[in-house]
Amino acid sequence: MVPRSRKPACVDSRAAVLVGTDDGPVVVPGKPETSALIAAIRHEGEYPMPSKEPKLADDDIAALAEWVQRGLPWPEDAAPIPVKPSPETVAENHWSLQPLASPAIPAVRDTDWPKTSVDRFILAKLEEHALAPAADADRRALIRRATFDLIGLPPSPEEVEAFVNDRSSQAFAIVVDRLLASPRYGERWGRHWLDLARYSDTAGDSADFPVPDAWRYRNYVIDAFNHDKPYDRFIREQLAGDLLPYDNTTDRAENIIATGFIALARRFGNGGQSGHLAIEDVIDTTSQSLLGLTVACARCHNHKFDPITTKDYYALYGIFDSTVFPFAGAELLPGPRNLVPLDADGKPSAEMIAALADLDRRRRTLGEERWNAQKLDGEEAQQKLAAINTKIEELRDDTEALFTRWPSRGQLAYAVSEGRPKDARVQIRGQPDKLGDQVPRRFLSILGGAPAAPKDRSGRLELAEAILDPKNPLTARVMANRLWQYHFGAGLVRTPSDFGLRGTPPTHPELLDFLATRFVADGWSIKTMHRLLMTSRVYQLSTVQSAEAARLDPANHLFGRFSLQRLDAEAVRDTLLALSGQLDETVPGPHPFPPERNWNFNQHDNFVADYPSRHRSVYLMQQRLRRNPVLAVFDGADTNATMAQRDETTTPLQALFLLNNPFVHEQAEAFGRRIYAAAATDDARIAQAYAWAFGRLPAPEESASCDEFLRVFRDRRGADPTTEDQVWAAFARVLFGSNELIYLN
Repeated sequence: MVPRSRKPACVDSRAAVLVGTDDGPVVVPGKPETSALIAAIRHEGEYPMPSKEPKLADDDIAALAEWVQRGLPWPEDAAPIPVKPSPETVAENHWSLQPLASPAIPAVRDTDWPKTSVDRFILAKLEEHALAPAADADRRALIRRATFDLIGLPPSPEEVEAFVNDRSSQAFAIVVDRLLASPRYGERWGRHWLDLARYSDTAGDSADFPVPDAWRYRNYVIDAFNHDKPYDRFIREQLAGDLLPYDNTTDRAENIIATGFIALARRFGNGGQSGHLAIEDVIDTTSQSLLGLTVACARCHNHKFDPITTKDYYALYGIFDSTVFPFAGAELLPGPRNLVPLDADGKPSAEMIAALADLDRRRRTLGEERWNAQKLDGEEAQQKLAAINTKIEELRDDTEALFTRWPSRGQLAYAVSEGRPKDARVQIRGQPDKLGDQVPRRFLSILGGAPAAPKDRSGRLELAEAILDPKNPLTARVMANRLWQYHFGAGLVRTPSDFGLRGTPPTHPELLDFLATRFVADGWSIKTMHRLLMTSRVYQLSTVQSAEAARLDPANHLFGRFSLQRLDAEAVRDTLLALSGQLDETVPGPHPFPPERNWNFNQHDNFVADYPSRHRSVYLMQQRLRRNPVLAVFDGADTNATMAQRDETTTPLQALFLLNNPFVHEQAEAFGRRIYAAAATDDARIAQAYAWAFGRLPAPEESASCDEFLRVFRDRRGADPTTEDQVWAAFARVLFGSNELIYLN
């Protein structure tokens, strides 16, 4: 008999405790020795509480046992247990689940201040609180802000001066368009998405195996932003690119590479739950990044706060369990949907297509066998995995033999493909060996629960369509909020991946809906949204606020000023390289991982590497079990889970890094040589250094201070001409360590 999905016990009131669970009462008044609750806290029952050591202190356990012995005394004046609203009631009332509206543009008293409709929403709220917006930003500060915002690099002195001297009404719009057209834009904004997609070049399992072809997904994301790929298309490709129609083999390959969003799921050790936890990672990443919902909370029980049931979770689980995942360390080769077989004359080869089709059939079979074996425990599972890995090696040998007869190998992708379609069964309390009812594959019931899966497919394409259904209000709201967040430092919803009941409501709900509806109406164009937000007056405000605003709105919830922002880790490193003149702006290919046949990594000898590079930081090799040592200092992305916003810490290590790190010293020496060669006098060199680093000239007192620094340094080092390199390198380190370099006004 299939066990029922158990209802957890509620201990919010005496009556609720006595009701117990589907399995019966958890407490028998007067009989602690036969009460399941006491057994659980003693770690004697089937479900120990807490589930991991340490358990409760002995005194606490004794107190609870005495409470049961005395018959569960409960205060008579205790507040009644609140009745949890039904999912239908939540859907009817919670703001994020309401249909998208097209709000009226609000009226404002100061009609001269707004430049765009966005400004009217912000000003109306400020006027409601009797606050005035800050003054406009200085033009030098504005172009520096916009340049770092869109491309993550400092503006050149020539770009700054051109903007400062252009007094036309379209001057700033021209700057924005120039930056959006730069290939550096995709490298900056693609990194935001890679945070959400928990991008990594390693798997995260017990050995942290390399994933040699992950870089193709990274570059796909960068190209998608550069080409302003419509966001709805971007989502479809990442969830179901291998199932989409295509015009040519180039498009087909891109579609398959896009499914790296799923394939790059974190792997967890080599135990029996590895496959299950990887699926949980996909569900968590997909629901948080696209929907702003924490669906993974329903893995073990119905969501405590949001109208998401355990059956909803396993309805999605079945979709991804019907999908074949690749495996680092035993990466399966892709099939002819994404390879271009050519004969010696450069024409499609029928023989090659047939041979690749056979390899593809074997690949799919082995992929599903390995995926299922990953979910098992014990010696038998290990034997199965060993046998499958042997077959994978044979597949590799056969494939390489075929490639030697083929002049163009094509490209490999770390991607997913269709497996055997199957519905999942509920895993009671999240335990794979305790199965409950079978759940049909479908979308979340609170968002319509549309049937997602035909019998012959996984349901990933249907899931993508349900996420993008115009009746689903979350997808556009979530992304519109993210775009605001990345521009202004905080979202209109300050919990950008949690639009549920535990998240914060929007500070400007009408503005959020205005942006979301515009986003969809403009063809899901992200670049169009950039232009709308950045040409608003609110984006162009100073960071200086009035005393009254500081008192009434210290956290800037009303956006009456521009919030001071620190450069993120990538921008700090890239800025040092740019100032030194050593930044390599070409697009790199694969990382120099060791050959796969030499991989002997295990949990005791993990893969660890750090490949020095002068490319932009987005192209650095990123590990799961070891963060890049340069980026980690400035709160770089955690690649282990989807990341809606990075922590921002201020620590002594950051100052010490900018003073002592060998990478920083190398850039300072190169920047110093660049400064020295730029002019014939110290004053001119100082002025040029300030223009490069800060986009402005030094104030008189700053020039005097710099002169004094140079004089003292030279006096201490003597008159040896070779010390000039050291002098200007030291001066460069002073500029590198200044707050102005790493903060945006």
